[in-house]
Amino acid sequence: MNIILLGPPGAGKGTQATRLVDSRGMVQLSTGDMLRAAVKAGTPVGLQAKALMEAGALVPDEVVSGIIGEALDALAVDTGVIFDGYPRTQAQAHSLDALLSDRQRTLDHVIELEVDENALVERITGRFTCATCGEGYHDSFKQPKVQGECDKCHGHEFKRRPDDNEETVRTRMAEYRAKTAPILPIYEARNIVSRVDGMADMEEVAMAIAAILDGKPA
Repeated sequence: MNIILLGPPGAGKGTQATRLVDSRGMVQLSTGDMLRAAVKAGTPVGLQAKALMEAGALVPDEVVSGIIGEALDALAVDTGVIFDGYPRTQAQAHSLDALLSDRQRTLDHVIELEVDENALVERITGRFTCATCGEGYHDSFKQPKVQGECDKCHGHEFKRRPDDNEETVRTRMAEYRAKTAPILPIYEARNIVSRVDGMADMEEVAMAIAAILDGKPA
C-alpha cells in the first residue's frame, strides 16, 4: 500500500507515520531526509543535488523525483510506502504517478490531517522540552508534576524551539495551504482523498487512519 500523508507542521504527521512504520512495516519516504542521505552517499542524483544546494539553488522537481525513484528501487515491491513532503506541486504529483507506474505500484490513499489554525497555534507555541533528556511538555496540556522539575530526569532546565512562535506557525500554515491546494483536486478526482481530524487525541487519529487503510467505513 502506498499513501501520501498531508498536514501542516504540527498536525502530527510525523507521529502517525512512525506508528504506521511500527505497526504495518511501512517505509516513510521523507524528501528532506532522503535528499541529505543521497548527498551523503554520493549517488548520481545526490551529487547533482549537492551541486545545486552548494550554489544556493532550489533542487528542481526532476532531481527530487530521481531521489524518490532511487528510494523505491531499493525497496521490495510489496513494501508499503508513506510519502512525506512529496508531492508538493502538480508537476511532482504527475511525476509520482509515473514513478509508481514504472514500478508496478499504485497510490492507494491520500490522507489529510485537518487542523484548526488557532488551536494549532496554541498546540505549537505552548511546547517546551527538558534541556537534559528531551522530555516534552506543554503550557496548557502537560506541565511537569513538580513546577520547574522534569518528571523523567529531574532536571531543572527547559527550552523552547525558536520557531515555535505564532508568526512562524501562521506563515507555515499559509505556505502549506498554498502548496497543497493545487495537488488535492488531482487526487479528489480519483476519489482517494480522506480527511482525519488532526486535533483529536493521538490514539483517535491513529484509529481513524487505520480504518481508512483497512477499508472500513468511518
